[in-house]
Amino acid sequence: MFVDRVKIYIESGSGGNGAVSFRREKYVPNGGPDGGDGGKGGDIIFEVDEGLNTLMDFRHQKHFKAERGEDGKKKKCDGKNGKDLIIKVPPGTIIKEAETGKIMADMTGETKSKVLLKGGKGGRGNQHFATASRQAPRYAERGQEGKGYWVILELKVIADVGLVGFPNAGKSTLLSVLTNAEPKIADYPFTTLHPNLGVVRNPYGRDFVIADIPGIIEGAHQGIGLGHDFLRHIERTKILLHMVDVASIEGRNPAEDVEKINFELKAYNEELLKRPQIIVANKIDVMENENNLNLLKETYETKGIKVIPISAATQKGLKDLLIEISKILDQVDEEPVKFEEDFDYFEEPEEIKEPFTIKKISSSYYVVEGTGVEKVIGYTNFESEKGFAFFQKYLRDKGIIDALEKAGIQEGDTVKIYDLEFEYYK
Repeated sequence: MFVDRVKIYIESGSGGNGAVSFRREKYVPNGGPDGGDGGKGGDIIFEVDEGLNTLMDFRHQKHFKAERGEDGKKKKCDGKNGKDLIIKVPPGTIIKEAETGKIMADMTGETKSKVLLKGGKGGRGNQHFATASRQAPRYAERGQEGKGYWVILELKVIADVGLVGFPNAGKSTLLSVLTNAEPKIADYPFTTLHPNLGVVRNPYGRDFVIADIPGIIEGAHQGIGLGHDFLRHIERTKILLHMVDVASIEGRNPAEDVEKINFELKAYNEELLKRPQIIVANKIDVMENENNLNLLKETYETKGIKVIPISAATQKGLKDLLIEISKILDQVDEEPVKFEEDFDYFEEPEEIKEPFTIKKISSSYYVVEGTGVEKVIGYTNFESEKGFAFFQKYLRDKGIIDALEKAGIQEGDTVKIYDLEFEYYK
């Protein structure tokens, strides 16, 4: 089964917490802090697997989470790092952040592996927070939380040449005679329900990959039918071949068909019309007159778009078509079309407002507790005026000062935050 678009949740591993521990050895009754650091959380890594050509495996698994880092241990032993989680995708897969639609990665060309989300850093153990005035810190740093996103995986096939046209124009027949591909061919619309790829061994120039894009209908850019599912596969192609039924077997006007297809391409992505185009006038073997062919040439060759008459069934005109494709391919970049990444997924997450509690022990004595303030104490050098000013700013920014004032604190009252005591002044 061919699946080219899925939505999954990915999350990197959180860092392990630092340990609070003290040396406990014989003849050393008052050993110093020896809490180890937490391990780093596992990364989320996407890798290209050349053997894959569909996203079908993701239909059965939607959540992917890397391993958490191990907590620190006593005796200054650090926790183990969490294992990275490697997610394999087919070449040509684009990864988008689901909410914004911005591109996080394009697994194309030289991008064979990508660290999409880094695991959280491990927290530092209490051994790092000892100072001359605070020799037995009873706190350690929490590990950094991992990052999680819902993402869209979209497979856009990697092909040099995209074959487009209305159903029954003969695209599948042309693909089968140019390559060893064996697409389903039948005389009714939408025989092809997914892109068929084939490699053309070109005796008149360099070899190339051609993709038969399933029949595009009017309104495809709005998602009518399977419009978006079809159109996304044209975005990587370097040349567009417009296949039309020049014999008008079904009563269609081939010139109008080209205009309708171009309208759908422009409405979906204007950049597509900047690609070189060739109009392939198919079914000349059953053409009763040359009126349609002449109209195509008059309309498009004056615009610099070559019209090549062929018969995919009898293989007439294929040499001219391959020569024209070779001329254009020699003028374009050999690297596959790549989409620019515009999502800053390594941006640090917003700081979490960690909760705190205030206890009024007596009329003039208050105790503040909370993970955030505990952590900041470990960061701060209270022996310097600058360090204490930083700590005061933190208390005000986090709303702790406001909370103390609501609790009734007055100037000269005592505030205790773990092993730190100070008098409150505005």
